[in-house]
Amino acid sequence: MQHTTVIVVAGGSSAHQPMPAGTALPEGAFVIAADSGIDRARALGLDVDLAIGDFDSVSPSGLAAAVAAGASIVRHPAAKDATDLELALDAALEHDPERILVVGAGGGRLDHLLAVCALLASQSYAGVIVDSYLGDTAVCVIRGSRTLVGAVGEVVSLLAYHGPATGITTSGLEYPLHNESLGAGSTRGVSNVFSATEATITVTSGVLLAVQPGASS
Repeated sequence: MQHTTVIVVAGGSSAHQPMPAGTALPEGAFVIAADSGIDRARALGLDVDLAIGDFDSVSPSGLAAAVAAGASIVRHPAAKDATDLELALDAALEHDPERILVVGAGGGRLDHLLAVCALLASQSYAGVIVDSYLGDTAVCVIRGSRTLVGAVGEVVSLLAYHGPATGITTSGLEYPLHNESLGAGSTRGVSNVFSATEATITVTSGVLLAVQPGASS
C-alpha cells in the first residue's frame, strides 16, 4: 500500500527530547518504530503501525502497549548486519512513499549519530524525499533541489556525504554558493545563515545534508 509519508521513529537516549519548535508531524502517516522508537512514538502521541528490531532497548511497557494496540511486530536477532533503523527504513520503502520522515531523539552515542547521518544520505533511499528531526535538530537530505524554511539569522550547515556534491547553487543564505562544489569532509558549508525565511539549495550531482541545529520550524 502506498503512503505519501512514512514516519520512521528511531530510538535514542531519551524518548522525551524536544523536537524543533513549531514542528507538526503529518497526520495519517504510516508509522514504523525501530526498537525503542516505540517509546519515543508513544511520547509523541503517535500510533505505531509496525515495530521492527531486536527489541533490546524498548521498555517492556512500551512494547506491550504497541502489541495491545495492534502494531505488527517484526523481530530480528541481536546479532545482525544492519541497525534497527536501517531495517525500519528498508521496511518504509516497501510502502512506496514519496517521503520518509525520520524522528529520533538525537544525542546519545556519537557512533550511532554518525551512522544515522550516513544512513540518511545513503543511495538506498535516493528515490524518496528524506527528512529527519533528531531531537531539536532538523536534517534535510538534498538531491536535486530543496527549499528549506527557517528564521532570518538561523544557522544551517551544508555537508557533503558519500563523495563530493557539485553544481551547488543557493539562494536565501547569507553566504551564497554559485555552481560550486563541496567535498566530503569539507567544512566550507558549516554555519551558513538564513538571510530570508526560505532558502533554496540546488545540487547537480551528489548529496548534501542540510543541518539546522535547534531548528525553529
